[in-house]
Amino acid sequence: MSIDRFVLAFAGAVVLLSLALAQVHHANWLWLTAFVGANLLQASFTGFCPLALVLKKAGVKPGKAFA
Repeated sequence: MSIDRFVLAFAGAVVLLSLALAQVHHANWLWLTAFVGANLLQASFTGFCPLALVLKKAGVKPGKAFA
């Protein structure tokens, strides 16, 4: 799995988890969803993603977006 696919899968999992936690516990979990969305948006413009940097140092195969 490339860094690009891993970042997208991780972001999707965090969004779904925060939505479930907002339903079960408290609506403030939606702030996590907003943070993930904002991070994805800024990464699309700047190409900077902290998770991609960590994965690159861990030796995960780079993709085209986070090379």
